[in-house]
This record gives sequence, C-alpha cells and structure tokens, in this order.
Amino acid sequence: MYAIEVEKLRKEFKVYSSRSGLMGAFRDLFTRNYKTVRAVDDISFTVKQGEMVGYIGENGAGKSTTIKMLTGILTPTSGTVVVNGMNPHKEREAFVQTIGVVFGQRSQLWWDIAVQESFRLLKKVYRVSDKEYKEHMEHVIETLDIGPLLDKPVRKLSLGQRMRCELAAALIHNPPLLFLDEPTIGLDVLVKLKIRQFLKEINEKYKTTILLTTHDIADIEALCERVIMLDEGKIIYDGSLQRLKENWGEGKQVQFTFATEVTEEELRALTYDINVTWRKGETNSWVAHVAPMHVSDVISRIVARYNIQDINIDEMSTEEIIRNIYEEGVVHG
Repeated sequence: MYAIEVEKLRKEFKVYSSRSGLMGAFRDLFTRNYKTVRAVDDISFTVKQGEMVGYIGENGAGKSTTIKMLTGILTPTSGTVVVNGMNPHKEREAFVQTIGVVFGQRSQLWWDIAVQESFRLLKKVYRVSDKEYKEHMEHVIETLDIGPLLDKPVRKLSLGQRMRCELAAALIHNPPLLFLDEPTIGLDVLVKLKIRQFLKEINEKYKTTILLTTHDIADIEALCERVIMLDEGKIIYDGSLQRLKENWGEGKQVQFTFATEVTEEELRALTYDINVTWRKGETNSWVAHVAPMHVSDVISRIVARYNIQDINIDEMSTEEIIRNIYEEGVVHG
C-alpha cells in the first residue's frame, strides 16, 4: 500500500568549525574543532503508491538529504526507511531496479557520447529487454519530444534539452517510484509545461509514485495534491495543498502601480493602524497583503494620497502563503 515509509528518520553530519583570528588559525593546525549538524531531525511520513507529493522547504531545510537517504545514497544516523518494501541501504542492487532519480544539478548521462548511446547503456544496466524498451521508450521519447536529440552528444544540449533527456533516462526501466530533486531548475516556461504534462501522463498511465522537491511552487500546484513542508530538518506541515490554502490563505493581495516612486516607509505610515504587509513588486509597484475586511480601507487611503496607474486584487498565492509561514515561524502539523 505504501511506496515510502519513514519513521523517526535522522541524519547528522560532523562538520569542521574553524576558530577566529590568527591565533585561532594557528591552533587549528594542531587541533580541530568539530560540531554536529542535524540536517534531518526525526521526521516521519508515508507516501501511498500512485501519489504525487511535493516535498518543499527553504535551502538547507533537509530536502536533498532526505532524498539521498530514501534512494540509498546516504545512510541514516537513526530511524527506519522502507521504500518499495525494501531497505534502500541493505538491498541496494534489487532496490535500484524499482526507482528512478533525477537530480536537477547532476547528470546520469555520459557527457561525450550521444544520448541514445547513454540510453542503451542504461538499458543494459537495468536489464531491460528490447521489447520492453521499445514499447515504453517510444512513448517517452515522443511525449518529451527528444527524438531529434538522440544523436547529439550530451555536452551539446541546452539545459532544457538535457533535463528532458535526464527524465527519459530515469524512466528507461519504467520504475514504480520516481524521485525528482529540482527537475525544472533554470528551465524556461515551455519546457516546464512539457515536463509537467509528461509527469501527469506517466502517473495516470502507470500509477507512478512521484516525490518532487522544488522551489517552483507552480510545479507543486500543477502536479501535487499533497505537500510536505520541511524547516530546519523538521516537518512543519503534511497535508493537502487545498487545506494549506484554506487555513493560511485568508487575505487578499492588492497590487498598486504608482505614477512615481514610493517608499515602504511612506506606505506603512499611511496604513499604520491596519494589519497589512507590504512587499516590493516590479518598477513603481507595491503589493499589500491584507485581510478582506480591510481591502477597501487600504485602497481608499492609497488612492487619496498617491497618483495610481493601476490596481489589481487577487487571492493570496500559494507562494505567498508558504513564504509567510516560513517568515512568521508558524508550525502546523
């Protein structure tokens, strides 16, 4: 029933801590100070087969460390991990046959040979028959539109082209579980849309379980109904994206575009008695985050004081909700 089962998972690293000053540097030559950093701090969660889950957090929150433990790259300090019914670290050879992994900043393709040669090598590694390869990869190659790229060396591909090929390479053996760590980092909008659509298709067609880490909230909104939020190695939210919006998304975003430059201090002084948060937008624009009951009051004060070129009112975006949770230190299970 579960593709991933994690119980009280912890990962600690011993890191070197240098002393300050010239004397400290001299002492470091003979004795070194070390400190223990807890990257993942006793987290527990499960992922059902066929689920698409967003695993999100700020840089350094522990996302990639978790993925590396789930894929068997790192050994946990403590806790238990069961993925596809196996221990990733003790049943390594059988386990890797059941997962696909894409790291946005690392490549599993050979740099100097043609893409299709990398695919053939991976086909041999995973012991995929010619029939299975043809049936499955024809669909993958067509959907990701990488047919024209197969004869090119990987080093001659653009970032977007390479990432589509990386995704195809991870699916050569049609694994039931796919780990994606920042798969759309640095990609343009059209490539992102193509990758998102493809992930939806394989999830629907093969019931592929997907665990996705990303800083692009649009990826999460397009693909995942459930999110797990991590902060300083701890899970601060695990639940549906819809519930996250309903519980912490109360409020409006009012974007003002001014005719001249306006400072945050001026705006705060004008709305000092209203619970409103100001954020700088594009040129000469500011965004106010405010409760629905105070929207008209904020607008009337700003319009009465400044020359306004444009006003837009929107629901609070998922990105804003998540940013506010991290900035305010709100922790919810």
